[in-house]
Amino acid sequence: MRFIDHLIVGGSGGAPARKAPVFNPSNGTVQAEVALGDAALLDRAVAAAQAAQGPWAAANPQRRARVMFEFKRLVEADMQELAELLASEHGKVVADAKGDIQRGLEVVEFACGIPHVLKDEYTNGAGPGIDVYSMRQPIGIGAGITPFNFPGMIPMWMFGVAIACGNAFILKPSERDPSVPVRLCELMLEAGAPEGILQCVHGDKEMVDAILDHPAIGAISFVGSSDIANYVYQRGAANGKRVQAMGGAKNHGIIMPDADIDRAVGDLVGAAFGSAGERCMALPVVVPVGEGTAERLIEKLLPEIAALNVGASLDPSAHYGPVVTAQHKARIEEWIATCESEGGQILVDGRDFTPQGLEGGFYVGPTLIDHVTPDMTSYHNEIFGPVLQIVRAPDFEIALALPSRHQYGNGVAIFTRNGHAAREFAARVNVGMVGINVPIPVPVAYHTFGGWKRSAFGDTNQHGMEGVKFWNKIKTITARWPDSTPEGGNAFIIPTMG
Repeated sequence: MRFIDHLIVGGSGGAPARKAPVFNPSNGTVQAEVALGDAALLDRAVAAAQAAQGPWAAANPQRRARVMFEFKRLVEADMQELAELLASEHGKVVADAKGDIQRGLEVVEFACGIPHVLKDEYTNGAGPGIDVYSMRQPIGIGAGITPFNFPGMIPMWMFGVAIACGNAFILKPSERDPSVPVRLCELMLEAGAPEGILQCVHGDKEMVDAILDHPAIGAISFVGSSDIANYVYQRGAANGKRVQAMGGAKNHGIIMPDADIDRAVGDLVGAAFGSAGERCMALPVVVPVGEGTAERLIEKLLPEIAALNVGASLDPSAHYGPVVTAQHKARIEEWIATCESEGGQILVDGRDFTPQGLEGGFYVGPTLIDHVTPDMTSYHNEIFGPVLQIVRAPDFEIALALPSRHQYGNGVAIFTRNGHAAREFAARVNVGMVGINVPIPVPVAYHTFGGWKRSAFGDTNQHGMEGVKFWNKIKTITARWPDSTPEGGNAFIIPTMG
């Protein structure tokens, strides 16, 4: 059986005391085992990171950028192998796995331009003979704790910017699908990054707590559920660390009466059921405005859902594959049952769904539930599966209020031909990322990603210039170069620029 070890300088140091199984979700078999580390192993990784980070930060930014360029080339050359490896452990289909990796590479592309974004500010002649300028200096050692649902994209979102800025980085990926993160770290070393600049440790809560408590780790980026995100933020901040912690979501798609229903339905089916709904930017709630809109929407949705092909992750004809674990499958089906017991009308039921010949896999069929209301616990919480809930709204104001009042505020979309309605919605909705006729409004890499409310803890978003700010400290210098030493004067009076 394949064994997935830590990737740290000097090796892991023998057989691990603890291991965890890595499943193939398509057939339910255990395909590998992954080592689970502890605080002592993290200490070794941190020591190697400390030794490597100073010389790396001292290298000029264009040299660091060249490593990022080479890393990008290597990942692109390895795309098919990486996508198949990702699909085999996560369960998403290969085409979707390639998208996972490509969206991460787009942030690496941004990081290739790091010499430009690190230039910062300069004021000549801020006062008599005085110049003021600022410089961005790396935090030192950063860490990333990443989820199972994007094992390629989210690690690259984090370490791409962090390393380009001059930091060393320790990655703790999900133990459910750890192979691609390890391979990405290997490719970074192959691209020319010094040993110790990017390392990968595996583990569960024991390793997470060790990262949160380690005094040499200065900044932590996290993506996962909201309860854990809050825990990471609180414990990390209490230890004096800079923390960004992205949590859960319950994204809404508002369908206005004037929307292009055919196009909206196509977008909804992909956004709700793609990757088996295991995306924080999935669209699991659709809000048709007006009864007529709701009936037209359902009429169009039903045949599109019936045409979906659910199969093994390596099946090129499958629209989506299994969910990540048997436990997650059971949890999704429990949420469907809860919604039904609360009064939701199940139009398409994906429970007890198994493709022929794949009886051991972790499959949930596409599920459509009508007449969901905001007081239902299944609406209030994140299901994170291929379940689309319909919440009917009589008018624009109520449709606007639904995502605005929800505990999560990651993403939202409105489908309309009316520019005024779209502009009003975008300005007023209490959500961090908005799509206008765009179902999954993940920003491009040179903008930033981040939600509001219980979808994000911390003040700085991921990637783009917000990411550069997060992985750097600002230092401001006020310099004076006088022609000659002035006589007299009071050195104890605060200097002014007048």
